[in-house]
Amino acid sequence: MPNKQIKTVGVVVKPNHSEAWQTACELSEWLGKRGVSLIGKPYAETDRPQATSTDFETLEAGKFNAEADLIVVLGGDGTMISTARLIGDHEVLVLGINYGSLGYLTEFRIEEMFPAMEAILGGEYEIDRRVMLHADHWRGAELLAKGRVLNDIVINKSALARIIEIDVKLNGLFVNSFRADGLIVSSPTGSTAYNLSAGGPIVYPSMNAVVLTPICPFTLTNRPIVVPDTAEIELNLLNENEGVVLTLDGQIGYSMQAKDRVVIRKSRTTFNLVQPPNRNYFDVLRNKLKWGR
Repeated sequence: MPNKQIKTVGVVVKPNHSEAWQTACELSEWLGKRGVSLIGKPYAETDRPQATSTDFETLEAGKFNAEADLIVVLGGDGTMISTARLIGDHEVLVLGINYGSLGYLTEFRIEEMFPAMEAILGGEYEIDRRVMLHADHWRGAELLAKGRVLNDIVINKSALARIIEIDVKLNGLFVNSFRADGLIVSSPTGSTAYNLSAGGPIVYPSMNAVVLTPICPFTLTNRPIVVPDTAEIELNLLNENEGVVLTLDGQIGYSMQAKDRVVIRKSRTTFNLVQPPNRNYFDVLRNKLKWGR
């Protein structure tokens, strides 16, 4: 099946990063010469509003993700994670240009951007479809919050809170009651993030799996569990405890109370990354985790 023709491009830029903003301006000019529309074009010097802190038009997220065929992300993994929330339910192609420090997701170097764009506009690219997770936060019959994540959903305690207890069910079946500082529910993409720091396994990105990893468990036999991503996962916070927080991708947080529930399912939308032709996932792992050094 031929790749989709790219007619409209959006750009997401790492905040307060002057080099990334300059690259965005260069990309705008490059696209214009090739007849490709850019959503949120740079302002002309005479048209730039006094109130704005950027050099680009600002657009509502709905308009941005609905119209773009490709989103170019100039930043690090944190900017990519924000972009995953931005795209909503649209199947948008994403190209990550690394202006951060790690780059598990932003795999292209800045000098590779224009050659990669040439290949994409010519229809020559491979897509890495990453699973995302959807979470609903319930208090009784009231839905307090919901959101989609690329990396992980975490329940954890504040610095001074006691150990918390979380009941876990899988498709309605009781799994375990974890007594720990918290619990991480991670996608394969997020397995190299908080999950890895907490002792969880690295999961290959295309695996249809979700990892449940306790944070500093009270009982050492409580180990990470890998489950199918087709399952519905329900987390119940049992004990009354101040300072317990539900976080989505480490960027959005909600306070929790005893008896609150978090229901997690596989998202219908995938995060569609352009793959670099000269590197694979193990190249990234060896580089970022410094294997063999």
